[in-house]
Amino acid sequence: MLSTATIMELAEARDVWAVLRQDAVAAAGREPDAAGMLRGAILDHDTLEEALAVHLAQKLGGPRLSSVTVRDLCLQALAEDRDLPERLERDLRAVRSRDPACRSYLQPFLFYKGFAALEAHRVGHWLWRQGREVTALHLQSRVSELLQVDIHPAARLGSGIFIDHATGVVIGETSVVGDDVSILQSVTLGGNGKERGDRHPKIGRGVLISVGASVLGNIRVGEEARVAAGSVVLEDVPPHSTVAGVPARLVRGPACNAPALSMDHFFGEGI
Repeated sequence: MLSTATIMELAEARDVWAVLRQDAVAAAGREPDAAGMLRGAILDHDTLEEALAVHLAQKLGGPRLSSVTVRDLCLQALAEDRDLPERLERDLRAVRSRDPACRSYLQPFLFYKGFAALEAHRVGHWLWRQGREVTALHLQSRVSELLQVDIHPAARLGSGIFIDHATGVVIGETSVVGDDVSILQSVTLGGNGKERGDRHPKIGRGVLISVGASVLGNIRVGEEARVAAGSVVLEDVPPHSTVAGVPARLVRGPACNAPALSMDHFFGEGI
């Protein structure tokens, strides 16, 4: 028997698809020129997973890996990895709740390349774990080429992640990103040289990483920490703290609860 919490989560998941379809119907009524696109992208499909597979296929398909093949790979991943549909829904809700420019689920689903790149990575990560590395790397390359987001398919990303604007985001092979993290444009989670093995950052739950920050090496950023814009982080960051500068140092100032959810970048003065 399902718990009350699980039933509520399933109801929320169904609501995402229902609301997305309502958004599409309303938009088609307001903008008849876009009605065909909205039908093909959303209204002609029965599930969010099917719509996403077709959407990613149209973006990423090409002469070397057809859109039909990309669609089938996405559907296979979403069907065989039971965590993926929930992660998809949580990612979509994360964008809707954290981006003040986002007025509906329709916007991120159709137009936000951070969302598209993240969901393509989830498919690529599933392929990587299946030992299908060439196909996973091909998807990574297409996303990098077309969306300017480069996430290695071996990187492990939690759910409820928001990649805002997304241009120039790089996440290396052994990176681990926890749930409910927010990442802005031009962020790098990279290595610190030519070392091999486990060489990339571990980002805790609820972390906010601001514009242009670089977190380098096998270091840890504790949960609900903030990394200020333009910072270069070379050492561990304690949980619930703020770091800023080059190299980054702890900043004195008011604490911020759940910074990735509030998207609060202000940290006061003094280093």
